[in-house]
Amino acid sequence: MIPVGNIASVTQVLSAYSGAPSRAAGGTDFSSMVGDAAESALQTLRQSEQTTTAGVAGKADVQQVVQALGDAEVTMQTVVAVRDKVVGAYNDIMRMTV
Repeated sequence: MIPVGNIASVTQVLSAYSGAPSRAAGGTDFSSMVGDAAESALQTLRQSEQTTTAGVAGKADVQQVVQALGDAEVTMQTVVAVRDKVVGAYNDIMRMTV
């Protein structure tokens, strides 16, 4: 099981999965889809972190910071929900009799 307790651990996990080796030419296989989703989630979290840092420094508007935090929250909720479904499916497979 992958521990997901904070944004730092999620970004580490996403970084590990987003650097997938060469993708198929069409990019239609499952691993490409998962890799692209991980890259997108990681990019959203990084952008939110940059916007928040700029907001603390006074270089970003409050509305931009709130929007970035909302995007990060939705991304985190999605990543955690997908992780929970994957772990649940894995557990179901492990309980199957052969």
